[in-house]
Amino acid sequence: MSIPRYTSVLLGTALALAPLVRPSSAGAQQSSAPVAPPPFHVVEASIADVHAALAAGRITCRELAQRYLDRIQAYDKNGPAINAIITVNPDALAVADSLDGAAMHGAKPGPLHCIPVIVKDNYQTRGLQTTGGSLAFKGFKPDCDAFVVARLREAGAIVLAKSNMAELAFSPYETVSSILPGYTHNPYELDRVTAGSSGGTAAAVAASMGTVGLGTDTGNSIRGPSSHQALVGIRPTMGLTSRAGVVPLFLGADVTGPMARTVADAVAVLQAIAGPDPDDPVTLASKGHVSPNYASALVRDGLRGARIGVLHQAYDTPTLDPEIRGIFERALDDLRRQGATIIDPVAVPDLQRITRIARGGCNTFKRDFNRYLATLGPNAPVKSLAELIKTRKYHPSIEVRLKDAEAVEDTTDANPGCQATDRMRAALRSAVTQLMDSMHLDAMVYPTWSNPPRLIGDLNTPPGDNNQFFSPYTGFPAITVPMGYSHDGVLPAGLQFFGRAWDERTLIKLAYGYEQATRWRRPPPTTPMLNSIQ
Repeated sequence: MSIPRYTSVLLGTALALAPLVRPSSAGAQQSSAPVAPPPFHVVEASIADVHAALAAGRITCRELAQRYLDRIQAYDKNGPAINAIITVNPDALAVADSLDGAAMHGAKPGPLHCIPVIVKDNYQTRGLQTTGGSLAFKGFKPDCDAFVVARLREAGAIVLAKSNMAELAFSPYETVSSILPGYTHNPYELDRVTAGSSGGTAAAVAASMGTVGLGTDTGNSIRGPSSHQALVGIRPTMGLTSRAGVVPLFLGADVTGPMARTVADAVAVLQAIAGPDPDDPVTLASKGHVSPNYASALVRDGLRGARIGVLHQAYDTPTLDPEIRGIFERALDDLRRQGATIIDPVAVPDLQRITRIARGGCNTFKRDFNRYLATLGPNAPVKSLAELIKTRKYHPSIEVRLKDAEAVEDTTDANPGCQATDRMRAALRSAVTQLMDSMHLDAMVYPTWSNPPRLIGDLNTPPGDNNQFFSPYTGFPAITVPMGYSHDGVLPAGLQFFGRAWDERTLIKLAYGYEQATRWRRPPPTTPMLNSIQ
């Protein structure tokens, strides 16, 4: 094969990280015949693994993209039929060729050079179908990228495929839409849900159909699917990442963020996408808060000396699964062994009083959705929520939600229910910050879900979602990391770190320390290597 000459930063970095080995006299006498590099396996490959392989000439960008495409072909609609992918980018290999060509001519690679990304289908992707999971948007190809997607492309990433999602991001429990027949299946156990709404991204990244992924999170949708598929998911501080060019659910809580198999990979994506965007005014608050180097928080002994509170209010209910409780308690022991002080319990003061502040409805979906449609111009497949409802091109499971949203008359900021919700959010932010400051806490922890992934179609047993309240209503960041497996070691469970506004660095430090000490992540059994080079 023809290997591009990566005489750039990738090669320099690989050489800098290589151990210094002095040749023995016996080695000097051995044949100097070239040795073929070992094959590169994409299963579980990290960004650092990919870049080292490129630098060493073990693989080209085109070959890398092709191997992921081969896995999509073998496992998404065939074999275990994970059903995570709505559409594959037909230009992916051409983009890979251009990156190979640029490298051969000495161009400086971006930080995500050649990294294939799975993009949730509510992100606009220039010239590539974007549907939000809705049949009403079939064939719609926007003429510009979402801000976050553009940042990834600028960093050298390849948009490899668009992933399935709970239609218009309505469901936190399962991933089903009208644009793609059937459910997305959990690759750890195929009759289980992926959670929602970013379940397609989670399943695809877990099954190594791409290196990393993008999700969105309004109440659960990055952290829940990440927990269910043994991934790392980051819900950033509200305003750290842009939502411009993303189909909205509720702009008061919507965020964009990374999903990956390792903390380091999630951090690399976060670094690429964080920062202010004039088209999303909420991100203007991020000025002065974006770290120039989140990766410097990847400290192996990051838990040493940390003070971590156990937030029972987030998870401790009568339906808490006993096995998840045991896994979580073991995680607390692991945190202690790594040098953290665990304060158990901690509680947000006056929480019931604070929640009662939010009285009256605050459903802004119609307003947010109609405003988004207006940004699409004359090529928008529908011009309003009312028009979408008339098409009947949506999954029956969301019909009530759509019609309820359309029936809301006052979606302005003057709506009394929305004003009350804003007051509740402010009080909650103040109470959480006061708690953490008074007890000198670096973070609080709880199980990301209190129950294992449910069987597909089961809407009766407890869902166990612990994500809807604290992080979304404060706008503060949270990270989920694998903490083990239930059901005879089969079904993944996640540990969530929750912290102060703009304090992603502390959460990264803690999550990375836990990940490196425990290394719970393992690939799903249903999507193994295809052959010796896959």
